[in-house]
Amino acid sequence: MTVALLFIASIATLYSIIGWGRVATCMNKWLDKSYWTDYNVIEFLAWLAKALIIIPSLIFHQEIWQLHFATLVTSSLLIWASMRKGLPTLLAFNTMWILLSLIVITRNIT
Repeated sequence: MTVALLFIASIATLYSIIGWGRVATCMNKWLDKSYWTDYNVIEFLAWLAKALIIIPSLIFHQEIWQLHFATLVTSSLLIWASMRKGLPTLLAFNTMWILLSLIVITRNIT
């Protein structure tokens, strides 16, 4: 219950600073067909694959290591997307994630 309250308070404060209307406009892009370009689809799939690894690990202390095969692919594709969008932080993060995925896969296969 404490985490839920902290989350609600944190997000409410952040969204209030940014502006609820701006947040809503941004989130509504998910419903706009033109938003779903090739690189935005890749970003969504990569985010989903990483979330499927991180969330069970944090909440249930269970690692689904096989999902790292998916993150190898999505992180590689995100490096391509990073170059299209010119985002060095995404490039560096996904380069690091490829290394982490290879470490996890190697640890579990050998």
